[in-house]
Amino acid sequence: MKKLLILLILLSAFGCKKYVVSFEQPTNMKLDNLKLEVFLDKTKVQDINLKATDEMPTYETAKFSISDDGKHVIQIKTKDTTFSYDIKYPEEKYIKVTAHLQSNGKLYVGIQKQNYKFRFQ
Repeated sequence: MKKLLILLILLSAFGCKKYVVSFEQPTNMKLDNLKLEVFLDKTKVQDINLKATDEMPTYETAKFSISDDGKHVIQIKTKDTTFSYDIKYPEEKYIKVTAHLQSNGKLYVGIQKQNYKFRFQ
């Protein structure tokens, strides 16, 4: 029984590597109800609907499983544009996605990648 418990603990601790992706909810009201489609290696994994706020931005967090080699391409598709980024595990385990309007009116989706958790206030 103890061996089974130890095996279960080891599998849960080391067996499930995941990317942690936080999507920033915008403060620009023009981005309210914007739909983002998230693809990992050209496979759709999630839809995110942004909800604009007048206050500090909030974050919606999702976890995506990774392969053994840890190299993936994350794509974020908006109305008419797809933004693609290469990510590597474990160097870029935590990812923050931010959508904003540029001065010319075009939408831009940027990301920050790092190997430690973001500090959200």
